[in-house]
Amino acid sequence: MKEQPEPQDSTARLSALFPVGSPTPNSDGSIVTRARQFTTAHLKVISSLGLAAVILTTWMVMRANSVPLDEPTQTPVWTQPASPSPTPAPRWLIHVMGAVTTPGVVELPQGARVIDAIEAAGGFTANADPADLNLAAILVDGAQIIIGTTSAPQGEVRQSTSPNSGSAPGSSGKVNLNQATSAQLESLPGVGPVTAAAILAWRQNNGSFTSTTQLQEVNGIGPKTFAQLEPYVCV
Repeated sequence: MKEQPEPQDSTARLSALFPVGSPTPNSDGSIVTRARQFTTAHLKVISSLGLAAVILTTWMVMRANSVPLDEPTQTPVWTQPASPSPTPAPRWLIHVMGAVTTPGVVELPQGARVIDAIEAAGGFTANADPADLNLAAILVDGAQIIIGTTSAPQGEVRQSTSPNSGSAPGSSGKVNLNQATSAQLESLPGVGPVTAAAILAWRQNNGSFTSTTQLQEVNGIGPKTFAQLEPYVCV
């Protein structure tokens, strides 16, 4: 074969090695440059994916190994139990009539006295005459108080004979002269501390009453006072 003549210059040699259309070693589109660009771009993507995988794996491991914290224990709050409401004291109705400012029925607590009922009815009027009343007498439920006047001074306390009046048991609301205390005797119309003490002294000196008429033998109790007391006493 006839040998080709060797190119004379470097340009011709390059042209022979790299035909037209092939990338030259030093051009921007060379195979080496492209390989470097491809490798760098993909390395960035691979590095990002690897970093994300490491972060995700670390998070999953930490979550799997994490120990849940104990929930805070709530301290029980002890409340003071409500104390039962006290039973209200019984209220009594007393009828006050006569020489008082506001006659009518008044409501008073248990153990109220005649003067309490009069004050609840507005007090005495200018022409009132309470001389015949024992203002310190203890009232019972349903009692009636009559206030006299200067022209008709005969005042009176009529104690109730209801079972709730506080009288001795078994006496149908009447005060038993043989069992009554000084306070119970003072609740009777026309009986004050002095008369009540005289009744107790008679009972001590003479024994039990056998009849209510024996009250007239007690010092200070005459026919008029006995007439007021008789409906409210028994033996």
